[in-house]
Amino acid sequence: MGKFIFKKLLYGIVVLFGVITTIFFLFNVLPGDPAMVMLGQHASKSAVEEIHRDLGTDRPIMVQYAHYLNDLSPVSAHNFENNKSMWFLNPERYSWVPLFKVGSNKCLVLKIPYLRKSYISKRYVSDIIKDTLPETAILAFASIIIASIVGIFLGVVTATRKNSVLDRVIFVLATVFGMSAPSFLVGLIMAWLFGYVWKKYTGLDPTGSLYDIDVWNGEVVKLKNLVLPAITLGMRPLSIVIQLTRSSLLDVLSQDYIRTAKAKGLGYNRIIMKHALKNALNPVVTAISGWFAGLMAGAIFVEKIFSWKGIGYEVVDALSKNDLPVVMGATLIFATIFVGINIIVDVIYGILDPRVRLKN
Repeated sequence: MGKFIFKKLLYGIVVLFGVITTIFFLFNVLPGDPAMVMLGQHASKSAVEEIHRDLGTDRPIMVQYAHYLNDLSPVSAHNFENNKSMWFLNPERYSWVPLFKVGSNKCLVLKIPYLRKSYISKRYVSDIIKDTLPETAILAFASIIIASIVGIFLGVVTATRKNSVLDRVIFVLATVFGMSAPSFLVGLIMAWLFGYVWKKYTGLDPTGSLYDIDVWNGEVVKLKNLVLPAITLGMRPLSIVIQLTRSSLLDVLSQDYIRTAKAKGLGYNRIIMKHALKNALNPVVTAISGWFAGLMAGAIFVEKIFSWKGIGYEVVDALSKNDLPVVMGATLIFATIFVGINIIVDVIYGILDPRVRLKN
């Protein structure tokens, strides 16, 4: 089991290394000067050069790449004497624990990965992510809960009423709104229909975040603002869960032990709930676990439409302002979450089914 977990962790590290490398070179070939983004188009030459020195963009691209890897690595080497060096262990940037010295003026440290600073707000990207990631996580969690509960229920309904009118209607609606329509289109329809046209019946606002500012009470939680973006974000996994539950349940209902249960005189509802559904949910659970990480990254357009102040909202805002450190940091966080969840799911499979460990 230890070897299996080690292989999965090693695979995850290799994937993250590939993501980091792709992100760095992709964003460094984009047009635009970060110094101009930070200082404006009328900045002096000396000020621009100072910014380039501070960011390290005046050095060769491979040196910048090595510096970027060093900043992201939890264990890294730094110069602790020369504050003009790009490798200087700046206490304003890094939170570290010293390990041991390497040479006369360098040391190896254990630190929190440094994701750089925003060009626009001058805030640390890690602070921006820390403030916005919880709201995105809440939105993704609410979406996957809605998709799971409603999707499994409708999947059971369609499977037990195979080829009926209800089965066909649910299939068409799930395909149109879940699989075919893009999330930004569904979001616009939901915001307009339930936030404007039917607002007096629903009481929902077309935009709003989890927290709102009240004149008398200060910051208050507005859970009703979660409803529309959560349903919108959960549309695609909802359609997947419906179809998976339906097909898996139909397959289970054709098994011999189900026919035996019917022959013993067990009620149809009891057969579905006590015997068939439990065995039919394995592929559904797999899909749900994979979709949660995807929803974290896929919330970008939904958050922008509903003004939900999550990390996706920050990414769109940063892209419009060419604030690359925020975009790069958010992309790395999404990739890390995705890889981490997949590793956890693989390890759980390995614990539950030894055959998975043998195949890997």
